[in-house]
Amino acid sequence: MANIQAIRGMHDVLPEQTPLWQYAEKTIRDVLGSYGYSEIRLPAVEKTELFKRSIGEVTDIVEKEMYTFEDRNGDSLTLRPEGTAGCLRACLEHGLLHNQVHRLWYYGAMYRHERPQKGRYRQFYQLGVETYGMASADIDTELLLLTDRLWKRLGIREKVRLQLNSLGTISERLIYREALVAYFEQHLEALDEDSLRRLKSNPLRILDTKNPAMKDVVANAPELMDYLGEDSRQHFQQILDTLTDLGVSYEINTRLVRGLDYYSKTVFEWVTDELGSQGTICAGGRYDGLIEQLGGKANSAIGFAMGMERLLLLLETLNVKTESTVNVYLIRVGEQAEKLGLRFAEQLRTAIPDLKLQVDCANGSIKSQFKKADKSGATYALILGDDEVAHGVCGVKSLRDEQGEQQTFALSDVVEFLKNTHNYN
Repeated sequence: MANIQAIRGMHDVLPEQTPLWQYAEKTIRDVLGSYGYSEIRLPAVEKTELFKRSIGEVTDIVEKEMYTFEDRNGDSLTLRPEGTAGCLRACLEHGLLHNQVHRLWYYGAMYRHERPQKGRYRQFYQLGVETYGMASADIDTELLLLTDRLWKRLGIREKVRLQLNSLGTISERLIYREALVAYFEQHLEALDEDSLRRLKSNPLRILDTKNPAMKDVVANAPELMDYLGEDSRQHFQQILDTLTDLGVSYEINTRLVRGLDYYSKTVFEWVTDELGSQGTICAGGRYDGLIEQLGGKANSAIGFAMGMERLLLLLETLNVKTESTVNVYLIRVGEQAEKLGLRFAEQLRTAIPDLKLQVDCANGSIKSQFKKADKSGATYALILGDDEVAHGVCGVKSLRDEQGEQQTFALSDVVEFLKNTHNYN
């Protein structure tokens, strides 16, 4: 009988990979906390209608990519393909948007039935950050400063670039859309099949084409920035001025658009050249129009989403190092040492709460235990044999200093040694 394997596009994160995930997740939580953002936890399954109303029925996500099914009551349910709609649904359902401001974040698995490729899966993990009730350009800027700080904390700031654009208001964009369609209708021979399909339904997305053959026709298309009103221009300029004042580099990308009508004013992406064509690691924008679209009163909203697999791929590509999951490895040899060892390990964990201590429980030879100690990534090995137990002492050997000799300490002094040499507290 053949072994059962994971579903295509659903991947395992193995023990040797999880330290990098944990490092990124902890850094993200710390940075979000430093800006006063609160976590919200959302269901993985929502009513299908939520995504049809938010994303749009005539989109690839709704038409081709969603995992949708009927439950036993005959209701149409969907595994969430993204988090913004569910977060907004929760805020509306629980009355969080009435005369209030919120800075929220969520994290979890999303599901899309698309072609699996490097850094892109059918089950993927996403960080989402959403803010509500703030129309000022300051909150747009804060999200950019927050992400800038996150890249610095992760050690990848020099490898990512911020791209910005303004989509203006819906009314401004409608006027621009007419001009854009008129332009492309004069160049139908230069459009590919995908762009011809989008010409009537979503012409702004043509600007975002990845087809190199259309580079010239897109480059000469009208620019949305020329159609913005004074308020939209000032909103965008305020963001640029603050970024410049704080020394945050950026690029204005006039071809950066969104395919959904509820987006307005600021849109942004953080991109990298390290991952080939999968270069966007974070994307966001202002979506004031979505709240009314889902039945709420007019309000302000802006947020961003970050695919964790893409971010982790970048960290791996740049060889970002993380702390070992083990600080100290306890080797036990002999019957008395095995009995005392577990008790001694518990005493150390109690005295040093942050200590990551692993005890060898396989009871192999001292040579095999040292091999496992070295493989664990621990800084020190503690050695307990029956002779050490009889004398109330413990051997301590540095696993990262080949010149370091094994030392011997009284059992009662091991705690102080670990605290003094590696700042364990």
